[in-house]
Amino acid sequence: MVKLLRLIPPNTHIPFLRWRRIFVGISVVAVIASIAIFAVRGLNFGIDFLGGTLIEVQTPGPADLGRMRSVLGGLGLGEVALQEFGANNDVLIRIARQPGGEKAQLKAVDTLKKSLAGMGDGAMDYRRVEFVGPKVSSELVEAGIIAVVSAVVLMLLYIWFRFELQFGIGAVLALVHDVILTIGVFSVSGLEFNLASIAAILTIVGYSINDTVVVYDRVRENLRKYKTMPLMDLLELSVNETLSRTTMTSLTTLLALFALYFFGSAVIAGFTIAMIWGIVVGTYSSIFVAVALLLWFTPKRGGEAAVPAETP
Repeated sequence: MVKLLRLIPPNTHIPFLRWRRIFVGISVVAVIASIAIFAVRGLNFGIDFLGGTLIEVQTPGPADLGRMRSVLGGLGLGEVALQEFGANNDVLIRIARQPGGEKAQLKAVDTLKKSLAGMGDGAMDYRRVEFVGPKVSSELVEAGIIAVVSAVVLMLLYIWFRFELQFGIGAVLALVHDVILTIGVFSVSGLEFNLASIAAILTIVGYSINDTVVVYDRVRENLRKYKTMPLMDLLELSVNETLSRTTMTSLTTLLALFALYFFGSAVIAGFTIAMIWGIVVGTYSSIFVAVALLLWFTPKRGGEAAVPAETP
């Protein structure tokens, strides 16, 4: 007979709601701190949002980033950022958008190529050159904001339709909590914020709402089943009954994300870090925030026949 792996023993009675003030307080402080840091430091926007030129170069041998920065920094091209791109001879170069039109951007690329050729380390292989104009970058910023806001609003409507408004408000507040903390991590860490980051945030929104729906579904079942059970006890029972599923889903997802981070390329590193953080925060908010909010919003109990209350 096959035994199922259980990280959480059955019939757990962890008093999550007894600690709600501590965890909700931590969340409020973290949200305020994230907003404050974002207001002061902002985000390290990538070329997708700022505009400019992106060049991928493969050097003949291991890249000397210090020397390359010294050479390119004196060309008068504004901000020039370099980073290794996977192997130690793959370099990603970002050049700030140059004043003028397309000719100015092409001239900057030619200047950069001549300077690198003059380093005398052998022929450079220019694997790709991408230009992002100011109009496109501003449109991408607007589209990214619209995408995130639309996702949150649609989630509210979905939860409202599937459950009731009290559940929808709780789920959306938990989602906003997750999004703000993720943006705060980008601001604190200085990770590049680009289109992949927007994709990570949207993925986090979907994952978090899925976790929350599982817990809320059990809450709704128990509201109909145990009509005389105190609401706090009922919510704790619901969280404990879904705890094994929540932790197993989160851990298996994190295993895949850690594999992507350690064995994947540098291109997806920012996306992977955002996802890892988002899964942790999303799981936390589903257990400690979304359910705790129902104590304030007091959802209605269903109309099915009552079952004698059981002590969780």
